[in-house]
Amino acid sequence: MNRLHAAPAFRPSIVALTLVCALTLCKDSSLAGRIELPIFDAHIHYNHDVRESVPPKEAIARLRKAGVMRALVSSSGDEGTQSLREEAPDLIIPELRPYRANGETGSWFRDDSVIEYLRGRLNRYRYVAIGEFHVSGTDADLPVVRALVQLAKRHGLMLHAHSDADAVERMFGQDSDARILWAHGGYEKPARIREMLLRYHSLWPELSSRDDMLSNGRLAEEWRAILLEFPDRFMIGTDTHRPERWDTIAANAASARDWLGELPAEVAERLAYQNGESLITAEFSQKRALRSP
Repeated sequence: MNRLHAAPAFRPSIVALTLVCALTLCKDSSLAGRIELPIFDAHIHYNHDVRESVPPKEAIARLRKAGVMRALVSSSGDEGTQSLREEAPDLIIPELRPYRANGETGSWFRDDSVIEYLRGRLNRYRYVAIGEFHVSGTDADLPVVRALVQLAKRHGLMLHAHSDADAVERMFGQDSDARILWAHGGYEKPARIREMLLRYHSLWPELSSRDDMLSNGRLAEEWRAILLEFPDRFMIGTDTHRPERWDTIAANAASARDWLGELPAEVAERLAYQNGESLITAEFSQKRALRSP
């Protein structure tokens, strides 16, 4: 079973530390929603079609204004991720997407050149994961996907998969030690997600674009139950897959804080940022240390 890593080497900003301390001192769950929880956003894209309208400095400013303390970023192509990382290395944690441009989501898994592209980028830069990539059902058994899974294993990288439960199971069948960040929880229902979490202990769903979490403006009971049962297994995100989604980062963070405020404070902290920090930030910090001279 994979375990969460120890506290990360990266340090939150002074503001974030102040917020964390305030929340730690205040364990009354009724007060959790009133405190501006720092956010680990586990699903940010900075694709080529957004860079002119939202240049790197502006993108970073928007993330900071929303209270995002760390962001897991991928892009089509990878130059976008690297430009944000250069602008704010304290904030941006890079992952490597197999797409060189938009429009490859439904074709990459039949394109042999993808693997050489990934190898070239992995030789040049450090990443914490490969993804976010899209694959469903039996397509997860295609040779390109199998090669990607093995490439991630060889480099000690997570997989950030936009996949249904079937494809996730197939990837675990290819590498039982894989660590998968499950984009949107595969849009599966909470009951199915629960089955997967019980079966695979190195699976972490992230909850971007899950409009079904709320019922009449409140956290739906089926979601409350699974979040309370597995507080160390979920992360939140925005999914800026279109340029206009960069306009919703602050609103998404505010909405997340609203429903997080309905949970016990210690659970809200885990979902808002601690799970991302313990797993992803710590992992990337360790990789940086290993690569240092």
